[in-house]
Amino acid sequence: MKSSTEQHHLGPVILSPGVLPQHGWTFLYAAFVSIGLVTFVSIGQAYILNEHLKIPIAEQGTISGNLVFWTEIVTLLFFIPAGVLMDRIGRKPIYIAGMILLAIAYGLYPMAQSVADLTLYRIVYALGIVAVTGGLATVMVDYPAERSRGKLIAITGFLNGLGIVILNQFFGGLPEKLIGRGFSGVEAGIIAHMSIAALALVTAIVLSVGLKGGTPVRKEERPPLKTLLTSGFTHAKNPRILLSYAAAFVARGDQSIIGTFLPLWGTTAGIAMGMNPAEAVKKGMMVFIISQAAALLWAPVIGPLIDRWNRVTALVVCMGLASAGYLSLALIENPHDSFSTLYFVLLGIGQISAFLGSQSLIGQEAPREARGSVIGMFNISGAIGILIITTLGGRMFDQLSPKAPFLVVGAINLLVMLGGIYVRIKAPGTISVRASASASEK
Repeated sequence: MKSSTEQHHLGPVILSPGVLPQHGWTFLYAAFVSIGLVTFVSIGQAYILNEHLKIPIAEQGTISGNLVFWTEIVTLLFFIPAGVLMDRIGRKPIYIAGMILLAIAYGLYPMAQSVADLTLYRIVYALGIVAVTGGLATVMVDYPAERSRGKLIAITGFLNGLGIVILNQFFGGLPEKLIGRGFSGVEAGIIAHMSIAALALVTAIVLSVGLKGGTPVRKEERPPLKTLLTSGFTHAKNPRILLSYAAAFVARGDQSIIGTFLPLWGTTAGIAMGMNPAEAVKKGMMVFIISQAAALLWAPVIGPLIDRWNRVTALVVCMGLASAGYLSLALIENPHDSFSTLYFVLLGIGQISAFLGSQSLIGQEAPREARGSVIGMFNISGAIGILIITTLGGRMFDQLSPKAPFLVVGAINLLVMLGGIYVRIKAPGTISVRASASASEK
């Protein structure tokens, strides 16, 4: 009995009963690797569109938006089934399957002979995203005690950002290094993608060894399958869960806009300045990395504050920061100008704030017995946001300005912030998360 109720520590984080430090350390490794693996597709795709398929620059925004569109159609169809499976058979097998699917997708990507091939491989990648991001989000909610939730989410955000910076810098810069050693541009693209596919397979093995198996509730406590399938909708009667769905709509759209269009903006601007594709991709990658490095440094600042604040208040602040970061890009003319760095820093701060604020709120409000299903609905809301924002964004990128998608997202963040203010007044929930958690555990 003691082993099921004893609470362990992972540094400053108090873990939920039954979660061991080895489970926590495995999750931290997964947090470092997962989002870096997911976001590499934008950098790799920019390289393949230019070097492998020779797509004209004027068409790349629309093509990128269309590829994301099909990705999100798949995620819309599969997030709830994946969430139900995680509630029924556990997080671990789904998370592992996601890593294997990412490995397959990255192995296929550089073999594409057309945009139609890329679309097919992107569907495989989308299935991997469903399992990996669903597994990451659900385990992140499972593992911490309530009073440490903000800390673990902040650490997760920090590791997400660190993984994005390190993995994308290494694998994104690999083609240029390989070309310098005598490989052709196409060969360099193949090697870079096969390398990141290998990392995904290694990660699947690590997860199979180190993650906690099973589900947080006993078999007899599990809700019926029909209840799990509809719980994401029924729990939206809670205004804070409904607000978290709205926040997911834009927060995941935030991440997709940055991952899809920031490297593309940097790459196309570099090519317009006369750079070759490999050099332009590297420059575009650096623009993206600046924003992620800022997110990396900001996560440990905002995370402890989220633990101290009412979670709705925290979301309002986070959405305000996100709106300011995105709207500030209106002041940029050339992303490679030195002064543009400041605005990309603000962008990174806003993006990670929106992520942490939305995850903290859904983490507090999602019921334990249907957590995977409710978070599945949270992810579906995010997928709808990505679907709408990136589809429109790709066309706005090509036809209006590379800045246009970012400005639209900034405006939507502002609307969610206003919605958060309304919920804070009408249904604030727990006033002091830390105090409430401490009282309940005495």
